[in-house]
Amino acid sequence: MNDYPALNPANIFATYVGNKELSPFHNCYANENTVLRLAAGRFYAHYNGEDVISSYWALRKKAALFDVPERPVEIAGPDAVAFLEYLVARKIKDMEVGRGRYVLICTHEGGIFMDGILFRLAENRFWLVHPDGDLDMWLLAHSRGFDVKVSDPKSRVLQLQGPKSFRIMQDATRGAITQNFGYFHSGLFNFDGQQVYVSRTGWTGELGYELYTLGEQTDCPRLWNHLMRKGEPYGMVFSSMQAMNIRRIEAGIFDSGSDFDSSMTPFESGLENFIDLGKKGFMGRDALMVANSGVRLFGLHCKDSTPQVGDLVLSDNAPVGKVTTGAFSPYLECGIGYVRFDKPSDWSGKILTLQSHKFGEVSCTIVDLPFYDQEKLLPRDPK
Repeated sequence: MNDYPALNPANIFATYVGNKELSPFHNCYANENTVLRLAAGRFYAHYNGEDVISSYWALRKKAALFDVPERPVEIAGPDAVAFLEYLVARKIKDMEVGRGRYVLICTHEGGIFMDGILFRLAENRFWLVHPDGDLDMWLLAHSRGFDVKVSDPKSRVLQLQGPKSFRIMQDATRGAITQNFGYFHSGLFNFDGQQVYVSRTGWTGELGYELYTLGEQTDCPRLWNHLMRKGEPYGMVFSSMQAMNIRRIEAGIFDSGSDFDSSMTPFESGLENFIDLGKKGFMGRDALMVANSGVRLFGLHCKDSTPQVGDLVLSDNAPVGKVTTGAFSPYLECGIGYVRFDKPSDWSGKILTLQSHKFGEVSCTIVDLPFYDQEKLLPRDPK
């Protein structure tokens, strides 16, 4: 993935740089230390000059605001439900309006093409929010025979995450968001005179919310300033993706395309709970019905090294897997990461060797995911 230096906020007037989309929030935080990366055709702040460990602890103990590149795609029309039932591996027709659901899209061979969050905005109107990849083309390619329209709602996404996020959101909406706004609930709320679509979701494993702008209807700097004012009394900070990445690894949240890809089934990725084999006719079901149910994706602890992408994991001096992501966990006080094994097996609990590019060969312990908060109580419990 390429890094891009910050674009001078004082000189930015265009929404797009080449054919890549610059965030409408960019001018609110960018500085000479900002490093941009691309996902879903959108620039985002990979690093913004902050102390990453301080931002991590703000996320864990207070709150952090993130400008993320997730891209919603709208699917609407009389056949929207039927099309989505065919497209994704979970049941859709029982979703209520104002709810979201984590979904997997599989290939005909049973591999994972992409994951995302599906929101039902109306009976026949959905947003499928994806992290990266060619979802638009995939939807158009498979929509033949369905009376649906696939479109871009031009929505940008902010994530407000951390234990104080509920209080901030409550203040920012003048009390409209309450504790009754539950996990994976969604809906429109008024922020300082502007309507914003909000979901109780996130990519951190902490209590959190995602805010979706409504295209040109949203004054993004105004929304940003409103959130910063409401967050300041609670110690909220703006953070780049680095702190979020540490926390999402701790939480066992995967990055589509890097941690898993179309070569892996939901079983191999440990995501079997998000497929409904009782639902007939969805793409990839036939292949999944006869697929191996073994898991290939696990976590690893390492006291003497921080795992890095591409590091090998050895058993009896032979490579058996490769690290897909890694970070130092301030909470666990050790290096952690994910390892994708070549073959499914009972890897959990085994002590193996990490062949680190930086530290040489060191011991590592293979563990089940997530690393802690197995019951996902943190994102479910507004304080």
